[in-house]
Amino acid sequence: MRKLILFVSFCAVLGCQNKTTSLQTSSSKNAVSYLALGDSYTIGESVATQDRWPVQLAAVLNQKGIPIEDPRIIAKTGWTTDELMTGIEAANLSKTYDYVSLLIGVNNQYRGRSVEDFEEEFVTLLDKAIEFSGNQIEKVFVLSIPDWGVTPFASSRNSEEIGAEIDAYNTVIEHQCLERNIAYFNITPISRQARSAPELLANDDLHPSGLMYCRWVTTVLPFFNNHSNE
Repeated sequence: MRKLILFVSFCAVLGCQNKTTSLQTSSSKNAVSYLALGDSYTIGESVATQDRWPVQLAAVLNQKGIPIEDPRIIAKTGWTTDELMTGIEAANLSKTYDYVSLLIGVNNQYRGRSVEDFEEEFVTLLDKAIEFSGNQIEKVFVLSIPDWGVTPFASSRNSEEIGAEIDAYNTVIEHQCLERNIAYFNITPISRQARSAPELLANDDLHPSGLMYCRWVTTVLPFFNNHSNE
């Protein structure tokens, strides 16, 4: 068993921010696999491929001496929970992954769907993520839904109402993760920093920039502390 020890430091953050000039992937036979499930936030709408947060995460881990393959991403802009499930089924995955992440729900909220319906579908997706990990719950992690209500795109809308609805969805997500002992990372406060920091947004004034995704990666990095690789 190979210990995967990760020390979060200023250097790690700097490496994340500089990934566009040094994108590192691994071809090592010992490299771990990673499946990222989600929507526009996971596929990285309006940013370059290397700026997507799962890609940045893999690059930083490789920089730290933790060999990890290119992420397998199943995500599409606009997807709701049920559409992500359809996308997963269409992908016809036939293997398990060493790590699996899930970030979904913003489009459910955007379309005005109920929290109750979201919870039922989210549970199905979370169970599917666990299945893809080979039922190793310690290898699954979930990110909260960002708050798009603080962006210029939402300037004509009620940002407080959007924020409250996002919080309600995230309460469901956190609860379900706690019920299953799944790692949960609250990146919503980072997304709300975009209200006064436009550099955290992509050129579409809605989705995160590579810099914001870098901050998400820094938040997620401790998940890999003390994890092992055969």
